[in-house]
Amino acid sequence: MDETSGRDAIRRLTAALGGRRRLVAAALLAVAVMAALRVVTPAPARTVLVWAAARDLTGGRPLDPADLTRVALPIAAVPAGALRAGAQVAGRLLAAPMRRGEPLTDVRLLEPSLLAALPEPGLVAVPIRVADGSAAAALVHPGDRIDVLAVADPTAGGPSRPTTVATAVRVLAVPGRDNAAGDGGGLVVVAVTSGQAAALAQASAVTRLSLALDRPDAGS
Repeated sequence: MDETSGRDAIRRLTAALGGRRRLVAAALLAVAVMAALRVVTPAPARTVLVWAAARDLTGGRPLDPADLTRVALPIAAVPAGALRAGAQVAGRLLAAPMRRGEPLTDVRLLEPSLLAALPEPGLVAVPIRVADGSAAAALVHPGDRIDVLAVADPTAGGPSRPTTVATAVRVLAVPGRDNAAGDGGGLVVVAVTSGQAAALAQASAVTRLSLALDRPDAGS
């Protein structure tokens, strides 16, 4: 298209629209409509990538990479203490069960220093949830020695009389005491042998666990 043809096309368009004033008005109206659409259409919410459970998880075991997935949450929906997707969490010990899709927070993980605090070689750190809840957990502190008892659970057909599952085991941590949200209520982490850990896992499946605080040694 040459210059003359282009000018003729512009004159015909202007005439069709009723003159230059209407052409300018139409252009301004189009700009106004576009601006209004931008105001009405909300901007997409900012999100943050956090770690979440890829499947239902049980407490008391190290996290495997397959246990975790990255999820994008709106900033307003990110729970306090949520672990960002860049944090190294694989291999950390999970303190309590988690449901699939639940964001992983700091209170769900036991501190690495717990393993260094194990009093003897060959011991493992095991979280147990006691039937007495946070009231029982409030009686013990890190360093205490306790007996762990299995008490009858009517819904699971447990033994009719309490039995001692582990004796004089050392308390490493009581996560629920500092957890305002209550996620760790009744949770106590103890140092036990592999055999005691197996006995505690078996007992917790069919009974409710309780604890008794041992009397401190005279020299301690």
